Amino acid sequence: MKLILSDCSLPIRIPEEKEVKWIDLSALNISNCVGCFGCWTKTPGRCVIRDDATRVYPLIAASDSVLYVSRIKYGGYDTIMKTMLERAIPVQQAFLRIVQGETHHVQRAVAPKQAVIVAYGDTSEEEQTLFRRLVERNARNMNFASHRVVFCRPDLVGQQVRKELTAWGIG
Repeated sequence: MKLILSDCSLPIRIPEEKEVKWIDLSALNISNCVGCFGCWTKTPGRCVIRDDATRVYPLIAASDSVLYVSRIKYGGYDTIMKTMLERAIPVQQAFLRIVQGETHHVQRAVAPKQAVIVAYGDTSEEEQTLFRRLVERNARNMNFASHRVVFCRPDLVGQQVRKELTAWGIG
C-alpha cells in the first residue's frame, strides 16, 4: 500500500482502483502523546487515547511507500505532522536494538518503506540541513529502506506532490 500523509489539503485526486490512501491530518482530531507508554505496557501496539490517530498509525506501519507532506518549522516537522509521528509510537516495541551503532526501537510488523518527504516553507539553508539530519535519524526508527527529502515553496506543494504521484505511476 502507498500512503500520503499531509499536514494540509492537497489539489489531488486518487483513482479508486489505485492502492493509495491519502490522509489530510489537518482534517483530523489528533491529540498529543501524553507519554504514558500505555501502548507498550497496558495495550501493546494500541494507543490508549481514542482519537483519529488510532486509524492512521496502522496505515503508516503497513505502507511500503510513503509520501509525507509537511511545512518545516525551526528545522523540524510542523505541529500537525510532528504530533502524528509521535502518536505512531505504538508501531514500535519498548525493546531496543542497535542499528548502525545507534540504539533504536524494535518495530511491530512495520513494512520497510520507500519514503519521500516534501518539505515546504520559507526555509534557510540551516533549517534544511537540520531537517535532513532529523529525517536521516528518524529513518532508522521508521523503517525507511530509502528516503529522499524535497524542499519547495508553499505555492508549489501541489505541483511537487503530483510529480511524486507520477513517479508512483499515478497521474
